[in-house]
Amino acid sequence: MFKKVFCISLLCFGILGFSQKKWTIQECVDYAIKNNLQVQAQAFNKDVQAKNLEMAKREYLPAVSGTLSNNANFGQTLIGTSSIRNDSYTNSANVGASILVYNNRRLEKTVRKTSFDVDASLQDIETIKNNIALQIAQQYLNVMLNREIKKISESAMESAQKSYDRAKITTEIGTTAQTVLAEAAASLAREKQNVQTAQINIDQALFAMAQLLQLQDYKSFDVVDIPVPDELMPQTETVEEVLNIAYASQPVIKAAEIRIKAAEAQTEVVKTNFYPTVTATAGLGSFYNNLLNKNTVGYQMDPATGAVMGIEERSLTQQYGDNFSQQLSLSANIPIFNKGITKLQVEQTKINELVAKNNLDQQKFQLKQDIQQAQFNADSNYQIYIAAREAERSTKLALDFATKSYDAGRSTIYDIAIARNNYANAQGSVAQAKYNYLFSIKVLDFYAGRGISL
Repeated sequence: MFKKVFCISLLCFGILGFSQKKWTIQECVDYAIKNNLQVQAQAFNKDVQAKNLEMAKREYLPAVSGTLSNNANFGQTLIGTSSIRNDSYTNSANVGASILVYNNRRLEKTVRKTSFDVDASLQDIETIKNNIALQIAQQYLNVMLNREIKKISESAMESAQKSYDRAKITTEIGTTAQTVLAEAAASLAREKQNVQTAQINIDQALFAMAQLLQLQDYKSFDVVDIPVPDELMPQTETVEEVLNIAYASQPVIKAAEIRIKAAEAQTEVVKTNFYPTVTATAGLGSFYNNLLNKNTVGYQMDPATGAVMGIEERSLTQQYGDNFSQQLSLSANIPIFNKGITKLQVEQTKINELVAKNNLDQQKFQLKQDIQQAQFNADSNYQIYIAAREAERSTKLALDFATKSYDAGRSTIYDIAIARNNYANAQGSVAQAKYNYLFSIKVLDFYAGRGISL
């Protein structure tokens, strides 16, 4: 009995420990990258490109094939003005091999082009991973923000609770009117509502995070709190510094650059159609023939006796040995006129080169705009943060004065409630500005190649 209770206790403890697991930012990023459907879809595309590359490399090998045929004929065959019975069975076997000798390095150029396709698809995967990491960092900071707002609301609720307790005492002994207690109760109720709303916002942020990770059990999902400094410093990196690093490190730029090389390589592949293709072939074969309606295939005279003798049909193994043959050939396919299609194909690939170069310019322009926006957000959010800190200090001072004035009987509990609400709002503005600024900095870190870490 004791063992059963002990095992059940261990099981419950294990389930409780599992349900209380908190995820770090790195665990969230790793899990999302591993299970995200977009990443998986792009990985499948990369696998397809890799198979194309493998097939392109195998084109260097000779192609070997074998054929085995069986034919039977029954009925009359016309010979001159008469016909004879011609029932026969024919069997043949052949093995042939062919290999490309010359095509102006078409195979080599095809391998090169396909290799670029594989490299570009790998960079596409990295782009999706980076976007996922950014989304997770933003949502993670959103959870931290809502938790800090809840702490602010709880602090305001504790202050309202103290005001209510005091108003209750003073009202009971008759030193304050019943309206004071009612106002204190209403203020406390509002603060409790704010705490409840803050908790709901935390749950919503965690739910959004769980959806981003595509978790089934979102109800038990939670994340580890991260330390955030109380004082934030302005960032000093310029747009040009970040942009130079981003141009060299961002996978979206690398993918666009690689696709330019792939388009140029495709042009070289198409140009090989202007040149001859030389192919070498070799083959081995033999055949067997059987006249079904007779056992002789002809007649001959015996030199000794002068008698006419029938020539009997040879066996399958004898015929295969006697009829064994070998073939070697070298052929050239010389393009003369194909309606100008090859020329048009080259012009088409040249257009694709321009499209790829234009795409690179678009990606660089978009990246520059994103970095400029991140820089602007960082600067503006820091200024908002500084202003919010000043407002927080002012409203804290106003709350202190209102509290002292109320203690001295020179102000009402309504004045304290307003001052406390103003201070809580100022604290919330500081938290909002702080986390907005932190995310802006993380975006700049991301573009500068420093990764996502909190």
